[in-house]
Amino acid sequence: MSLPPLSSVLDFALDAAWQAGRITLGYFQTGIGFERKADDSPVTIADKQSEQKLRELITRYWPEHGIIGEEFGQQPGKGNLTWTIDPIDGTKSFVHGVPLYAVLLALTDGQAPLVGVMHFPALNETIYATRGGGCFWNGRRTQVSNVSEMKEATLLGSEIALAKYAEDKAQGWERLLSATSIHRTWGDAYGYALVATGRAEIMVDPKMAVWDCGPLQVVMEEARGTFTDWKGTPTIYAGESIATNGNLFDEVMRLVNI
Repeated sequence: MSLPPLSSVLDFALDAAWQAGRITLGYFQTGIGFERKADDSPVTIADKQSEQKLRELITRYWPEHGIIGEEFGQQPGKGNLTWTIDPIDGTKSFVHGVPLYAVLLALTDGQAPLVGVMHFPALNETIYATRGGGCFWNGRRTQVSNVSEMKEATLLGSEIALAKYAEDKAQGWERLLSATSIHRTWGDAYGYALVATGRAEIMVDPKMAVWDCGPLQVVMEEARGTFTDWKGTPTIYAGESIATNGNLFDEVMRLVNI
């Protein structure tokens, strides 16, 4: 299967994410109910309708591409080009009326993302990138911070009790806490958005699915930062992730792998 021009794929992805985001806004801060999935995470009708819209659009415009989505699983394509969909990344935030949730959409070639879009409907923020094309925040070129000292860094995570999700990573997390200046749980995709746009320096997650990671590697790399697993390998398939501003990458890796 030939690779389409990334500029045309990006135009499609931006519009598709916006359409899905409009669906989520129709339910946001309405007291929406939710169900519990097998892993105890919440899911709402907004998650399902958002993903259905994205699948409908992908199938219409890119019928040979595969799809992997959080709510409706995998749909094989005719080649290695596959879309990853997280219709609401941060559903816990969404159901509590907190605007730090995202629609995540990426096109991958089976090895890494080629195009990535992180759309935050309730914040009116969109961060996006194409491989080799740079990273943009609401239409403006953006990049990571130039902080080069751990003692000046802002560290983010999605959970306070990280050991609850990955006991083997708890000591590394504690070392990062001790080495850095500011600690916040501006988590889920928004944490990576903050690092990519220079508003924080490190974002850590001990447990991630491929649809959580889909756009993050290309966004971080095109913003001149890093997106890797806890061993330092650039990938969206490891089930874990760390993003840095690049300057702090080596020291972060040393602290989490002592």
